[in-house]
Amino acid sequence: MLEIAALMLPFFGLIAIGYIAARITRQPVEALGWLNTFIIYIALPALFFDLIISTPLDQLVRFDFIGLSLLATYCIFTLIFLTGLFLRKASLREAAIQAYGGSYGNIGYMGPGIAIVALGEQAVAPVALIVCLENAAHFITAPALMAVQGDRRSGLAIVASVVRNVLTHPFIVAMIAGFVAALLEIRPYVPIQQLIDYLAQCAAPCALFAMGVTLALRPIKRVPAEIGYLVPAKLLLHPLLAYVILTSLGTFEPIWISAAVLLAALPTATNVFVLAQQYGVWQERASATVVVTTATSLLTLPAILFWMR
Repeated sequence: MLEIAALMLPFFGLIAIGYIAARITRQPVEALGWLNTFIIYIALPALFFDLIISTPLDQLVRFDFIGLSLLATYCIFTLIFLTGLFLRKASLREAAIQAYGGSYGNIGYMGPGIAIVALGEQAVAPVALIVCLENAAHFITAPALMAVQGDRRSGLAIVASVVRNVLTHPFIVAMIAGFVAALLEIRPYVPIQQLIDYLAQCAAPCALFAMGVTLALRPIKRVPAEIGYLVPAKLLLHPLLAYVILTSLGTFEPIWISAAVLLAALPTATNVFVLAQQYGVWQERASATVVVTTATSLLTLPAILFWMR
């Protein structure tokens, strides 16, 4: 257990440092703008590109694996969505944000760093597949669901917008570039590869620090009643379902199953709050969900790592 605690310390330590720095320096939330730009548009894409080109091509086409991983995620999504819609009497948009709160994990910021340190370089392929393709799935379903209620654009315009947003997102661009480079066996010139490596190494520390700052600058003003089932759904039910589906419906190496379970156990992504802000719905409660699941994962993540080992 001490080994697990030592493993988790750097990750949650960086979040804590960001939180404390934000509390002490009292910088406005706008000060995060350039750091978030660096993380989303430069550092994380460099990390994803580096992960993909360093992974054997035959492992990058395990669509059975990513399909079952997505099945677990969207089973949780559907469960929370229907609960919000019919039991909580939420609007369609509110139910959608709640569903993302219970199923969309922080796989972009926390996933690659924590999985590779915890599981080793063998986890590169499953992590790259889940991070890139699950994010792509969320980028598609979010605007599509939001368009059902309140979007007055034509269906063709909505589809065009979704396709454009997916294909131009830096994560997806990096993934496509990595797949092409791997397929054609292209390796960057050594100085360029060193630059990519430097940027990739910055991704996790900067992202975790920014997460701590973000949590500090978004105080919880309203804890939603939905937290009572969103937290266990995201942190416990999601990884459990991922384990059951991947072990019962597929034949994968243990390290691939462990990677999927670990990424499923991550707290709610800050992107859920971004979505809530973008569509002007459930904003304070989305922020509270991110904060509470992140804090609670201090207990659940070490327990799940201990169980996997």
